[in-house]
Amino acid sequence: MDNLPIFLTVAGRRVLVDGGGSVAARRVERALSAGAHVLSLDPDPGEDLMGIVEAAPAGLSFERRLPREEDVAESLVVYGASEEEDRDERLYQWSRTHKVLCNIADVTDKCDFVTPSIVDRSPVVVAISTGGAAPVIARTLRARIETMLPPVYGRLTAFVGGFRDRIAEVIDSGRERRHFWERMIDGPVGDLYLAGDSEGAVKRFEADLQQVAEQRGRPPGEVYLVGAGPGDPDLLTFRALRLMQRADVVLYDRLIGDEILSLVRRDAERIYVGKLPKEHVMEQGDISALMVKLAREGNRVLRLKGGDPFIFGRGGEEMEALVAAGIPVRIVPGITASAGCGAYAGIPLTHRDHAQSCLFVTAHGKDGVLDLDWEVLVRPAQTVAVYMGLSNLDTLVEGFRRHGVAMETDVAVIENGTRPEQRVLTGTLGDIAEKVAREGFRSPSMILIGSVVRLRSLLAPAAGAREDAPHAMSLSPENA
Repeated sequence: MDNLPIFLTVAGRRVLVDGGGSVAARRVERALSAGAHVLSLDPDPGEDLMGIVEAAPAGLSFERRLPREEDVAESLVVYGASEEEDRDERLYQWSRTHKVLCNIADVTDKCDFVTPSIVDRSPVVVAISTGGAAPVIARTLRARIETMLPPVYGRLTAFVGGFRDRIAEVIDSGRERRHFWERMIDGPVGDLYLAGDSEGAVKRFEADLQQVAEQRGRPPGEVYLVGAGPGDPDLLTFRALRLMQRADVVLYDRLIGDEILSLVRRDAERIYVGKLPKEHVMEQGDISALMVKLAREGNRVLRLKGGDPFIFGRGGEEMEALVAAGIPVRIVPGITASAGCGAYAGIPLTHRDHAQSCLFVTAHGKDGVLDLDWEVLVRPAQTVAVYMGLSNLDTLVEGFRRHGVAMETDVAVIENGTRPEQRVLTGTLGDIAEKVAREGFRSPSMILIGSVVRLRSLLAPAAGAREDAPHAMSLSPENA
């Protein structure tokens, strides 16, 4: 981060805008909207600026002249928008002398701050900046946020803000106040207000606050079992993001990358509970017990799991423990690794001409013992998606061979699927183990077995599948 994001209070303070063009006019409008006393200076102002001057808004003073040093000395912020190099340089040097914040339009090294694109839903204001590197991107993002954030949210903010003192009187704990605010805004109170029923929203607020007052000393806790998908943050669901922002404590796996973890609320406690084969930071039973303990202490506990919690994620075991302990639990599905990795590699899991079914299996059984139903695995016209199979790849290949599957059957191994460092290795049952060893593929890797793998060379480019990292190799039977 190259800039410190702040919102500067300028109400009642002087802001100097030097220049007469459209850029200067926008600076004048922005400063006036924030309540500043604006001194606008230019000997020959353009139409945009004169339109503002003629409207005579409160707080604006305009003079047809160049700025003087004393104008700068008496200001909190100075904007240089004359687009005249000598004039801007003089303004900038005066601001340095008098330690005044200065922004010279389109001259990055003469800017103490960056003017962001904003979405104004006062009192909600969203500011977007690229640090001056690509203002067009900032404007594009602003347009997207404009469509996602209706104007009514500004009114909702003012509405719930009116209850701040009441809530503080009833709820002493900062954490419980935050929980109540979140339930109010995302729950029935916010829904009623957004639907136009402000009277109903007030009544529901009063009832909810009374309920909290009667239950004081017994803060409710809950657990969220959230699937974070195979790695790409763009594959998170909206519901997952909302709950990630609510959690007090986060228990996360080794498959959760920094990009996803950075989306969790910043002040949430983070506890790593990742597991590798034969190398567990915390045993599964201890993880479940910890979730119960934290929830009973009144925390909102986020169990963040790679892929989907209920597909080889042991989410069922964790939910059993939580239900037995009487802990409220919410489940958020995630895109499972086989679906995400297959899509990003350009390999469909099913296809009318190749596979009419897809079988999910794990090559890492209970207590590490590989125990697969080979009669089901070797059926024709299906794709077999193998989770956690890299360490048992030789055993898998031998099992398929022993049960009569042709060693020419296509196989793909996808390492770090959906992530920027994704690598894809294709081959056959007969040579895939040797290729994996030669290329140094490691866990996490997804193994896809079946003739759908042949479609990768045709579909991956057309589908915009993620390209392999520059250092990676993608091998096929034809070019191996």
